[in-house]
Amino acid sequence: MTAMPHKFSQKIASELGVELGEPGTYSIGNVFLPLDVGSQEALKAIFAELLQAQGLDLLGWREVPILPEAANIGPAARDAMPHITQVIVGGGKAGDHNFDHGLYVARKKFMRHGRETYPDDIVYVCSLNSRILVYKGMLTPSQLFPFYPDLQDEDYESHLAMVHSRFSTNTFPSWDRAQPNRFMSHNGEINTLRGNKNWMTARQGVAASERFGDTISDLFPIVEPDCSDSGSFDNVLEFLLMSGRTLQESIMMMIPEAWQQDKNMPQEKRDFYEYNSALMEPWDGPASIAFTDGHYIGAVLDRNGLRPSRYYVTHDDKVIMASEVGVLPVDPANVKLKGRLQPGKMFLVDFFEGRLIPDEELKQEFAKKRPYGQWLAEHKLELSDLAPDENCTMTLKRLYSACKHLVIP
Repeated sequence: MTAMPHKFSQKIASELGVELGEPGTYSIGNVFLPLDVGSQEALKAIFAELLQAQGLDLLGWREVPILPEAANIGPAARDAMPHITQVIVGGGKAGDHNFDHGLYVARKKFMRHGRETYPDDIVYVCSLNSRILVYKGMLTPSQLFPFYPDLQDEDYESHLAMVHSRFSTNTFPSWDRAQPNRFMSHNGEINTLRGNKNWMTARQGVAASERFGDTISDLFPIVEPDCSDSGSFDNVLEFLLMSGRTLQESIMMMIPEAWQQDKNMPQEKRDFYEYNSALMEPWDGPASIAFTDGHYIGAVLDRNGLRPSRYYVTHDDKVIMASEVGVLPVDPANVKLKGRLQPGKMFLVDFFEGRLIPDEELKQEFAKKRPYGQWLAEHKLELSDLAPDENCTMTLKRLYSACKHLVIP
């Protein structure tokens, strides 16, 4: 995953006779389609209609150059390889979030149509956003650049790169399940996955958003079927982002610190976590998650600190974070700062401000943003607040009985 490479994007678009606007007004995304040409054309036509319905312009399709022989990919990857193409979309205005929201809705509808119409094929959009671009596949790190010559083009420039070599743990490996996902990469496992997915399905009945209004059901299912735990996390993170939350706040909701017994935690931050615990249960497990939206890039470690994450900051203003040291060669004399993520802590780089934001600073900012303590005092309801009369007891018994037998598919 890289930032949208503007210089490279202009070049490939001009080769197709397409003129792009300034950064933020267009998007390019890699798309996996069935090998059958007729199916490809039908899906492309559907995608054009869905984008048009969002007020966006499909500017063109580009066949992504690939070199399977040069990359020496294995027979399993070759046999499962989809057709790889690139969609170019325009119609946005710089700084207008409605563009990304429209891309999100169109992509969700397109992939749902693909799953229903071509259940035995891969129909998958790797990314479709104005700020980031993803190239991925069933490839080893050494195969990635030979396979995608685009990544070796001198005009392909980016201020960030997120790279993950995923070894499949709880799902069967496939081209679409390769990482990075659309906004994050994940090292580890989400042990609470079944409950997390079930709760997100249950919430769809009451989900509401000012940004999407009556069309919010077009985004369902929020968690797409057949995803890995990482893919499911990414689906929910994207939903929170597109609904108006920031990247940092969304991550704090999904992977909170162990706040309940931390007596040294500032009250504002405790109130933030307690309030949001009523909206979103933790996505818990041994996990190190890297995330970006093009504006920020960061990483967070699970509350128990069961996965390693180490970082370097250099004197020439480079930041490197990986699960181990030594992933990239760094001259020790050039190291300005180094450290490792602590349990539940977040690592964040703000490219607009050009600095590394400390965990305490960024979390206190969001904790003080709204009166969470006041909201809890006014609206929190506990079982002990209920009158212990017979009707209440019977109601709770009936509620327990109903919940005990409730099954959410």
